[in-house]
Amino acid sequence: MNSNEVITGIEEKLGYSFSDKELLLEALTHSSYTNEMRINKRSHYERLEFLGDAVLELLSSEFLYEKFPDVPEGGLSKKRASMVCEQSLAICARSMNLGDYIFFGKGEEAAGGRNRDSILADVTEAILGAIYLDGGLEKARDYVNRHVLFELKEDELFVDSKTILQEKVQHISEGASLEYTVTKEEGPEHAKTFTVEVRLDGQVLATGEGHTKKSAQQEAAKAAIKKLENTDSETL
Repeated sequence: MNSNEVITGIEEKLGYSFSDKELLLEALTHSSYTNEMRINKRSHYERLEFLGDAVLELLSSEFLYEKFPDVPEGGLSKKRASMVCEQSLAICARSMNLGDYIFFGKGEEAAGGRNRDSILADVTEAILGAIYLDGGLEKARDYVNRHVLFELKEDELFVDSKTILQEKVQHISEGASLEYTVTKEEGPEHAKTFTVEVRLDGQVLATGEGHTKKSAQQEAAKAAIKKLENTDSETL
């Protein structure tokens, strides 16, 4: 894709039109691309990623502060760390197919840069930094709400649910094994529902449903957490 095609495609996915298109192109440019360019050098995304990281920390902290008024500072910090971790941001990037729009040098592209979590997470933050500079804090907040926090709004345990379950299981029995298995897929490609079982040492502990495998895993983990909280661990 050329620059104009990238701009058109990514703005449609973002639901935001940049006044300064160069900011968007910079947010999508890996350093390997600028290093290979002979003329018309373009800045790469690292400075925008630095800014976006700070904006994301502010907006995610604001969101959690308002959503969980009874959770202490330590709990909020844990939720925020889970929300803005590399893996979570990479998942958000893949939901927008951001990897398809990044400008890479030939070497980095051949090395699989388009699918690398660290790069996808950085570009997610770089785009946030670009939107903040181009449209201000409210537009940045809209981007975060629509493309980063959407899963958290549907499941207050978010990524933490699997971590919390793992911690609880290890407390019950060191070395215990958890496994998540998709047992059913229903519906058309654009609106599938997945059913997932979470098994503890081979035994079904709980099930969950979601429109993605990840969200179904979270639902299964959340159900398992509730079961463990209401069950004598010696009976498991």
